[in-house]
Amino acid sequence: MNESATQTGLWAAVFNRRMLLCILTGFSSGLPLYVLYQMVPAWLRSAEVDLATIGLFSLIAFPYTWKFLWSPLMDRWTPPLGRRRGWALLIQIGLMGALAAFALFDPREATGGIAAVAGVVALLSASQDVVLDAYRREILPDHELGIGNSMFVNAYRVSSLVPGSLALILADQLPWSVVNLVVASFMSVGILTTWLMPEPTLAAPPPVDLREAVVEPFREFFARNGTRQAVLVLVFMLLYKLGDSMATALATPFYLDTGFSMTEVGTVAKAAALWSSIVGGILGGLIMVRAGIQRSLWLFGVVQIVSILGFAVLSEVGPDKTVLFAVVSFEYLGVGLGTAALVAFIARSTNRAYTATQLALLTSLTGIPRTLANAATGYIVESIGYTSFFLVCTVLSIPGMLLLPWVAPWGDDPPEPPADG
Repeated sequence: MNESATQTGLWAAVFNRRMLLCILTGFSSGLPLYVLYQMVPAWLRSAEVDLATIGLFSLIAFPYTWKFLWSPLMDRWTPPLGRRRGWALLIQIGLMGALAAFALFDPREATGGIAAVAGVVALLSASQDVVLDAYRREILPDHELGIGNSMFVNAYRVSSLVPGSLALILADQLPWSVVNLVVASFMSVGILTTWLMPEPTLAAPPPVDLREAVVEPFREFFARNGTRQAVLVLVFMLLYKLGDSMATALATPFYLDTGFSMTEVGTVAKAAALWSSIVGGILGGLIMVRAGIQRSLWLFGVVQIVSILGFAVLSEVGPDKTVLFAVVSFEYLGVGLGTAALVAFIARSTNRAYTATQLALLTSLTGIPRTLANAATGYIVESIGYTSFFLVCTVLSIPGMLLLPWVAPWGDDPPEPPADG
């Protein structure tokens, strides 16, 4: 009887409209980021732009680390379609236009123009993340945070198939200007989803003024956790994905430099990413429903560390398509699991009354290593080579794991934070 009830609970947690919304908004959220981190580097590299310059493009993503500065505005003011839907629709329309603007530039002549447009894309993409992260936290009951965030993260990663696979395949046949327009058209998924999805019920009234919107979310977070524990949680979020972020920063140029063609990268590597993302989403979500978020952080973190070593193996083996498929499959499975657990942990660490601002602050921390460390990856690779670089990334994945006994000790998850602040 208990087993039957558990199976019914699992079924209800996975197959409902909230999960569909997590998948569709995850795709919309991931698309512009992967344009910046996969398509733009491949585009620049195909035009023989040097690795150091491509690595510096990571600095354009600073909005992902500073989005908490303007997130209170999205809690304070409500556009016509609603506080979440209204902001999301405005931003997504802007993203479609900005992504299409890449078609106006030639990387051999206008690297600065591409950088400017990439900066606009990063700003709008980070803002979209603020809204959609808050929306997801507000529609998911606490017991669905693990599976919902797992679905979101894996749809986020599946979206990479457009700029990281379809775009590369098309680039072998069509001008990049056409490819950029095709990729931009996929933002229509987010626009249509936002138009049709319901506005969530408010857990608390909107802040009465901008000061309350800015100050109260920070005060509540530190008051609820205590200063020492709050700092440990923030440091953990900063370090948990450090090695992974660095290892994948130059993934597409790495595949090309290893000797694979853009078509091989677009087919073999992305097919591997697709199946492992789907399996990872289902498996990771179900594990989190059963084991909880805290145990999953331990389990998935170990898999994530080991998966980085696959890149070092591929670097030594060379352009073997079988090895490429195996390495990318394990990477997307392991790293996807780790990301899903971390995102669920971040969501659980917030108060529903301050979702936009607190989630923006906490997820901004996960973007800091991706922005600062990734900017140096090109220089590091040129200095020590790919194999040594991936070994360094593996070592850098360990400090975050060492903090788990204090921030997420092995055991059952704690009860949900109160919503009244």
